[in-house]
Amino acid sequence: MNRELAMFPLGMVVFPHQTVGLCVFEPRYHRLLADVESERRFGTCLIERGSDVGGGDHRSFVGSVLEILGTHRLTNGQVLVVVEGVECFEVVEWLSDDPYPRAMVGQRCCDDVPIESALLKSTESAVRALRALQSEIFADECLQRNCAMDDDARVRSWQLCALTPMSLLDQFKVLSLSNPNDRLRLVAEICCERYGDYQRMLAVDELRAPMN
Repeated sequence: MNRELAMFPLGMVVFPHQTVGLCVFEPRYHRLLADVESERRFGTCLIERGSDVGGGDHRSFVGSVLEILGTHRLTNGQVLVVVEGVECFEVVEWLSDDPYPRAMVGQRCCDDVPIESALLKSTESAVRALRALQSEIFADECLQRNCAMDDDARVRSWQLCALTPMSLLDQFKVLSLSNPNDRLRLVAEICCERYGDYQRMLAVDELRAPMN
């Protein structure tokens, strides 16, 4: 069933079961926060072209429902908001942007598709291996290798999406897939590609080391 959803388009992808922080400073999104105060939920989607400030952007057709976990108002009037992805959706129709973006959205995930346990396990191994190698190259970022994972296979599959170091375009491709097993296969493929990239970066760093 389609439903109307207040929307906060962003220049980033937020997966279900991923927690992120947002800084709200535009008046229209202050109004959005006030209007969803009781429900504590709104939607977001990736801005494909344009800016997330002032409107006039080109928005993607898939996104995530976000639940507000906490807010903190700063002295300059900005509001820091901690949100967590709840579920993904497909935009059926964009409505008026007055007083803020709104859209009619519908469900799009194949919740009745069972997740292949072997695929989930192998993809998790690939994600952990990639993050371990990444931490050797970008040690200053202090990437956590052993992240706590949910026992529920569906939640776990989304967590792997959020934990995988990948480009914004790849994040959107992953979110756009409604079948959880297709998502896991794409994440595993991305891990293989990025692992090779990181290996080459590490090899270059090792060659340069004696020169320093």
